[in-house]
Amino acid sequence: MALLQAVRSARLAQLYPQVAACRLFASPALQPCSSNSGAKVHMVQTLPSGLGAPLTKRNAGVSVLGCAIAMVAVGGCAQGIGQLFAALVVGMARNPSMKEDLFTYTLIGMGFLE
Repeated sequence: MALLQAVRSARLAQLYPQVAACRLFASPALQPCSSNSGAKVHMVQTLPSGLGAPLTKRNAGVSVLGCAIAMVAVGGCAQGIGQLFAALVVGMARNPSMKEDLFTYTLIGMGFLE
């Protein structure tokens, strides 16, 4: 993880040198020691706004959960379609004379499934 942060900070240093300087000294371990002479270094943090702004909170897990919930619904529809056509094949094998009626019932079931 530290390697990825180092690569990201190097990329930011090339794109936004003033932002990279602010982020470099943001860690308490990297801040200059305060001297008693009274001269303090004050850096103004200027971050880009809009789409280029860095994320303050990562919500990547929420998108994965949303995708999983959608896939459960798709899996349920596929299972229902499979059961409908399996019942159609079994019904036609047992009574071939009801082929048209069974197909009509299968289409009605597809309408309910949608």
